Amino acid sequence: MNLKRITLIEELEAAFSIRKKVFVEEQCVPLNDEFDEFDTLNGECEHVLAYYDGQPVATGRIRVLDGIGKLERICILEPYRKFGIGKKIISALEEIVVEKGHQKVKLHGQTQAEGFYKKLGYRASSTEFMEDGIPHLLMTKDLSASKE
Repeated sequence: MNLKRITLIEELEAAFSIRKKVFVEEQCVPLNDEFDEFDTLNGECEHVLAYYDGQPVATGRIRVLDGIGKLERICILEPYRKFGIGKKIISALEEIVVEKGHQKVKLHGQTQAEGFYKKLGYRASSTEFMEDGIPHLLMTKDLSASKE
């Protein structure tokens, strides 16, 4: 498994294909809700792509809002969900936030993934809310605390 920051349009298109398969086809998120103005190269977001046996299998993106990194659109193709790829994506996105000089991150985590995020040091910071028909929690993490 290797992971890289997306720098080429072909890589971004591979990420879009993964997101469409997971969020739109598997989880029934409306196509218009899945893609937005941040889905560009060299924009406000940085995107990452994970490869397994040379095939793109997972993706995520990060953007900074009011000094806090917001992890978004993290997904892994179903056959690859038990290989630790999610943890590596989260770690890579957190590293980007630190490189940009910030120490706090947040995400809207699906409630079914709450345990996964808790194991990585995130804590629930809201009550459950619905996003695209799926229950979510706002989850936060202080990256400076995890470095001690």
